This record gives sequence, C-alpha cells and structure tokens, in this order.
Amino acid sequence: MNTGTILLLKVVIALALAGSLVVQVMIVPAVWRDLEGEELWGRITLVSIATLGILTMQVFAVCVWMLLTRVRRGSIFHLSSFRYVDVIVGTISAAAVLAFALAALLAPGEVAPGMVGLIGGAGLVLAGFALLVVVMKALLRQAIEREDEARTLRDELGEVI
Repeated sequence: MNTGTILLLKVVIALALAGSLVVQVMIVPAVWRDLEGEELWGRITLVSIATLGILTMQVFAVCVWMLLTRVRRGSIFHLSSFRYVDVIVGTISAAAVLAFALAALLAPGEVAPGMVGLIGGAGLVLAGFALLVVVMKALLRQAIEREDEARTLRDELGEVI
C-alpha cells in the first residue's frame, strides 16, 4: 500500500478520534442535560448506548491504525495481526447490537417509526460489515497459510486492508 495512502488514512483516523473525544466530553453531557425531564432509566440507557457506541468507534480506529502500521512495516502477514482483526469484528458487532438496542428503546416512544427503522437498518448494515471483515480475515489467514501463493495475495490484500 502506498505510504501516502497510509498517512492519509492515519490523518482521517486521528481526526475521527479527536472528534469522538469532543463528543464524549461536550455532546454526551449535553444530551444528558437535554433528557432531564425523561425517566432516569431512559436517560441512563440512552446515554450509555451513545457512550458505548463512541467507544466501539474508538477501539475500531486504534485497531485499524495498528494494522496500517503493520502494512507500512510489511508485517501484516503475521498471525499476531489476527488479534486486531478479531477486535475489529467484535467492535463492529457490538456497534450493531447497540444500534438494535437503541431502535428497541425508541420503538415504543414518540419517535417516528421511520427513524426506528433507519436505526435498525444501520444495525443490520453494521452486522453485514462485521461479516465482511470475517471474510477478509479468512483471506488473510489463507495468505499466511499458503506461503507459495502468498506473494500474489499479499499484493491484493495489502490494497484491500
């Protein structure tokens, strides 16, 4: 993968992480204050889902950063890369579960059914992304296990990853 591409991706990740910290510090407390008239369990649940959703994005970003570093060093095709991919699958799956939970939380309330459907659809898309990463992990495993064929797969997977 091109060094410029890796650098650009790392800049995007750094900006996303900085933005997520701003959201955690400023927006989440504002949401808590805005929900002052709601029942306590609802406030706690909604703010917890938002906070955990942000956390899943942050963990995902750090793992992608680590994999990009491995791509730059040429060490992506090691078994130790699987731990980052496993965490990525876990964070995407957790984000999908959080989206489904948010849709279920909002469904009986005054939120428009279309909005609940959109949030549920986002959960479905996230679950699909998790499955896509599982497929990419299988490709990575195949590239590691088949050293003879790995040269061709490395070039292709390096671009994908």
